[in-house]
Amino acid sequence: MSRIVLGVGASHSTLMNTHWAEVDHLPGAHRFRDGLDEARRLVERARPDSVVVVGSNHFRGFFLDMMPAFTVGVGEVNGAGEAGTPGGPLPVDTGLARHLVDALVGDGFDPAFSLRLTVDHGITHSLQYLVPELDVPIVPVVVNMFAPPLPSLRRCHGLGAAIGAAVRSDGQDKRVVVIASGGLSHRLPWPKWFEALTDDDRFLVQAWLNGRDSWSEYEVRRRQIIRAAEADVNPAFDDRFLSLLCGGDLKAILDMSDDELTAEAGNGAHEIRAWIAMAAAVGRATGRTLGYAPIDAWLTGMGVAALHPFKED
Repeated sequence: MSRIVLGVGASHSTLMNTHWAEVDHLPGAHRFRDGLDEARRLVERARPDSVVVVGSNHFRGFFLDMMPAFTVGVGEVNGAGEAGTPGGPLPVDTGLARHLVDALVGDGFDPAFSLRLTVDHGITHSLQYLVPELDVPIVPVVVNMFAPPLPSLRRCHGLGAAIGAAVRSDGQDKRVVVIASGGLSHRLPWPKWFEALTDDDRFLVQAWLNGRDSWSEYEVRRRQIIRAAEADVNPAFDDRFLSLLCGGDLKAILDMSDDELTAEAGNGAHEIRAWIAMAAAVGRATGRTLGYAPIDAWLTGMGVAALHPFKED
């Protein structure tokens, strides 16, 4: 049977690619980047045959005309390529992806699947830094983390556990790394789609609804809105989350409602769903935070952690 040999969680921000100069003087930024580099070496040493990457989509591949809770890319997968992230075709483990969809359905989930999927930096940013040669086939699992109603934190934990079970039951002999991309605490200047109160709000909702064939046309103003936002990072939340993650017990987080999570850590913190799913997929493990820094210039608490699964008896 295949087995999961490593789990990694890594924050993302397109500003990492385009605005490094603004933070080059900050020791914390270098701590985070060094942590990413250590994680890259761990992935390399794990020698994965496949990578399951769980992340979000920022309305460049999914839109309000159709917003599934969970989607698995099983065929052609293309990076959007925004802000210097990987663009174009990505290698896909179609066999594992198909098995994953079938196993999830059998486990009581109803995942969408796509034979032609566009993923943005919610998937590709982690690959860019952790699998920089893009030479390992992936299975992308995209979770709706921005368009309420969202799948609950507990549902995402269940999804991760089902992913782990599916990998172990695929009848193959693959080494699989699970990567979570997103978070940690941050607050984006994004409205709820049903509460567009300002001109910027209405512009964003229109972009999210109408951008399927023209998302790039909205990019300049989208970027301006994000760059004008004030940072709202909560290092205390991030430290607590990373401690619980590495300690192997996320129960206290799983009990949080979406409103509670938004109030404490911002609407962008809903991306911890990817980390929760990754941890559940890995199962019993020893964890370690490789780097963390609250980086206001990137609007985000930037963390990276690794989970090493216990050897099976």
